Amino acid sequence: MNLKYILPIFVLLTASSCKKFLEVEPRSSISDEATITDKTSAESAIRGVYNAARSYYSVSFQSIAYLSGDNVQWTGSQSQVQEFINHKVNAENSTVDAVWRGIYLSISRANQVLSKVPAVNDPLLTPALKDQYLGEAYFIRALNYFDLARTWGGVPIITQATSVPSDNRGIAKSSQAEVYAQVLADLELAEPLLPETTDRFRATRKTVWALKARFYLYQKNWAKAEEFSTKVINDSGSYQLLKPYSAFFLPADKRGTNESIFEFFYSTNETNEHRGQWQPQQNGGTRQWAPSNAFIALVNNPLVGGNRSTLVALDNQNRWYGNLYYRSPATDPTYVFRIAELYLIRAEARAESGVAGAAADLNAVRDRAGLVATTAVNREELLLAIENERRIEFAFEAHRWFDLVRTGRATTVLNFTDENKLVMPIPVSQLQIDNALVQNPGY
Repeated sequence: MNLKYILPIFVLLTASSCKKFLEVEPRSSISDEATITDKTSAESAIRGVYNAARSYYSVSFQSIAYLSGDNVQWTGSQSQVQEFINHKVNAENSTVDAVWRGIYLSISRANQVLSKVPAVNDPLLTPALKDQYLGEAYFIRALNYFDLARTWGGVPIITQATSVPSDNRGIAKSSQAEVYAQVLADLELAEPLLPETTDRFRATRKTVWALKARFYLYQKNWAKAEEFSTKVINDSGSYQLLKPYSAFFLPADKRGTNESIFEFFYSTNETNEHRGQWQPQQNGGTRQWAPSNAFIALVNNPLVGGNRSTLVALDNQNRWYGNLYYRSPATDPTYVFRIAELYLIRAEARAESGVAGAAADLNAVRDRAGLVATTAVNREELLLAIENERRIEFAFEAHRWFDLVRTGRATTVLNFTDENKLVMPIPVSQLQIDNALVQNPGY
């Protein structure tokens, strides 16, 4: 694996608030020997971890989830983007390559924090701060490996800090199950280190619970998925379904509402590229992502979309565009975990395990959208109703493709037959420099 571009790049900023903390602007590379020697450099290092994660979450990673599903269409001309819609992605695809590199950059930076911070001897770096930084690094690394596992299946697991680019070459792919096991191991380490506070921009123990709930849903461990989603839902003083649906992203000055569990913050110095892709020319965008015709019909149906029709709007050429990312300058957050997801995770877990309350959780989300209660009663009806609700609720967030893959419904719903295409190809750039890597079947 080529680590030429993923050696640690730590930024030197000061910050007093969570938002300011994450306003990271990379300015220089620092040699490995000079990094993380005191509180200031440790704080800069953990900023670098967040910065790398939010960079790949800005548009590249989420576009895989958008374009591989059925909510979004591509209006541009680049054949590489159309590959996701056609489910014929090539190993030379630049988006796939960018996401791979971006995730391993985040992992590399997390590994530096985990390797160096415990040995720092600075009275200003208190034991509580050390624990927090280590817990945050474990959490982000868990998120990184979770995203790798659901995108590629088996990938190399790297947990040691790197000094030179060749350090990580020769590491074979672990199985998808082993990568998921690494996710859980990191979450178990992060949980006791992090404070049980509410912070929508930095990892806390509650953020760990949210990822555990999602993790166990993917693992089909219904009892654990219900347990950890309940832990977050029960904190009603911190997390609520806001009415109407648009209340978590409108107006433009809203950030970190009670709907949000964890989101990546962007600033005028570090913008979110989503806005330019979604907004039409009249608003200074390119409208290269656009809602699909099928989605437009669903979201504008008052019996299906309810008040979630605010997700779309018409431009001056009478064309529909997505309006979740709209701020100018492009400082729209990336919503990684919202409380609505935890309700629907618990609804699905309860429906699968026959536990009462699945319909009530589903109805909580429907009520917020201005919809009447579901008519679904048995397991099959409830699971389909939850799938359909997730499609609308998280239409322009990174869920639809992964939802269909994890439930075994992707080939049926999206009308393709090659199950090898349920994971992405290993980027050819990585295969060319590391003989230990083997391409995924079918590519």
